[in-house]
Formats: sequence, structure tokens, C-alpha cells
Amino acid sequence: MAMLALVLFVGADWSRITLSIFVMVLWTAYAFISGIVAVPYNDIMARSVPSNLRSRLMATRFFGGGILALGVVAIADRFVGNMVFPMSYAAIFAMASLLMFLSSGVFSAMGEPEPQARTAKSGFFQYLRDGVETFKTDRKFALFTYAQWCGGAVLMAMPFYVVQASQSGVPLENIALLLGAQTIGALVSNPLWGWWGDRLGKVSLLKAIALGRVFPPLFILILGFGVNLQSSPLFFVFLGLFFLSGALANGLTIAVIGFLMEISPDDQRPAYSGYFNAITAPAFLLPLLAGIIATYTGLQLIFVISMMAAATQFFLLTRIPSPS
Repeated sequence: MAMLALVLFVGADWSRITLSIFVMVLWTAYAFISGIVAVPYNDIMARSVPSNLRSRLMATRFFGGGILALGVVAIADRFVGNMVFPMSYAAIFAMASLLMFLSSGVFSAMGEPEPQARTAKSGFFQYLRDGVETFKTDRKFALFTYAQWCGGAVLMAMPFYVVQASQSGVPLENIALLLGAQTIGALVSNPLWGWWGDRLGKVSLLKAIALGRVFPPLFILILGFGVNLQSSPLFFVFLGLFFLSGALANGLTIAVIGFLMEISPDDQRPAYSGYFNAITAPAFLLPLLAGIIATYTGLQLIFVISMMAAATQFFLLTRIPSPS
């Protein structure tokens, strides 16, 4: 993040293509490091926090982070409004780098819990073979992975809700309010998801979120097939949809991380996190496919696929037995 800030600061006079290449290379490196860090982070959190408190911990984390993010957005908006490009973005990335440094410092200051007893170390290629074997023999893990692939297909429609709102007659100047409703939905739903995951179980939360994700694309399809609303009621319908989508997205994150911790054996949790993230990662490229579909067939098919994927995800999750 600091290097991104530096490149944007010193690259003000570079050609746009040169600056773009440096930014993309550094952003790819940032994404790569973030993927690695997620593995030990989840393992340390699972060993530090009992299962019946993890959902509330994540809900509190996302709520506090969301409130902080609103303040950061306000500062970033001032940077963009009062500074020329790319200096404005250099300042934003410098602020992000400082926050990342503080976050890492606070997290590492708590120390690492006593590690679980480990099996004999194996090489990287044996680790990959073990991953294939785990996928074949661990039914919960396999079903969870299939469900997450469907979850990636649900996300195909996510970038197109704004497009659909605009095409349906919501003025473009109100789009910011819709995105604000999405953020508020993510924030205020945290207590519910935290309570649900810890009291009713991670599988129950996953099922509820998957079932809930059927309704936003369903409502879009109903609106697209002849339901005519005046401008004002239409705006409030989309306001509710964006609020719901923000709440469901946050609940899904809490549910997925919590359930992955739950089904991972204590001595193999980092391995399970690595297997899961690697196997499911391609599913999150599906929005690119959605762009191609939208170009040639329109938006309706994307929302149909999203709704069917959510229903399939719910069906797969119903086959995962809840812990007794």
C-alpha cells in the first residue's frame, strides 16, 4: 500500500499506461499477500476465540470497521475534491497504508496462541495431493465448496443492480443513496448475524443467508415482467433491495468464515483455508462472464442465473448436517 502511494506520488508526470502498469503490478502483489495472510489469520482467530463467540466477534469487527470506513470515505472524498489526480489517490493509499500498519500492529501485539500438535511435515506437492484427497473424503467440506461455487454465481448479478435501477427509472443522482442503503444494511445487520451464528449455529446462518439471496434477483425479475411503479415507490423498492443485499453480503462473510473454522480440524485449519480459498476462487470471476452475457442477451438472464444459483446453494446447504 505504501509503495502504491509512492508510485502515484512520483508518477504524476508518467504516461498513463506506465502508471497503470505499476499500479496493477502492485495491486496484484497486495491481493496475493492478502490471500496468504488470511490463512494464518483465520487459524489464530479460531484458536483464540471459542466457537460460540466467533460470529459475534466478526460482527463486532465488521461493524466497527464499517463505522471507521465511513469516516475514511469522508476524508478520501476531500482528497479527491481538493487535490489533482494522481496526488489525491496517493494520499488515499498513504492513509490506507497507515491504517493497515496500525491494524497489523494491534493484531500481532496480542501474540499467537499455543499451536496445536502438528502431524509430520510434508512437501508442497504432497500438500496438494492431500487437498484433493480431503475434497474427496470430507463430505461437509465438499458440499460447502459446491455451495460456495453457487455463491460465486449469485454474485454475477451484483454489479448490475445499479444498472437495472437506472434502466428502471431511478435517477442517477439517487444511485449514491442506494449504495448508502447497502452500506447501512451491512452495518445494522451485524448484531443479528452475530447472535444467529453463535446461538443457532453456523449452518443455520448459512441456510438463512442463501435463502435470503433468492429474493433480490426475484424482485428484479418481477419488476422487469410488467410491474409498473411510479418513480417514488420504485425508488423505495430499490432502496429496500440495496439495504437487503448489503445485509446479506455481510451475513454471508460472517457465516462462511465461521463455518470454515468449524469444519476444519484443529491441526489442519491452515490447510483447509488454503484448499477452500484456492478451489472456490475461480467462481468469483463469474461477474466477468456476466458482463458478456449482459452484452448479448440483456440483464434478465443474469438475474435468473443469480436466483437459481442462490436456490441451488440453499439446497446444497440443507444437505450439510448441523452439529448435534
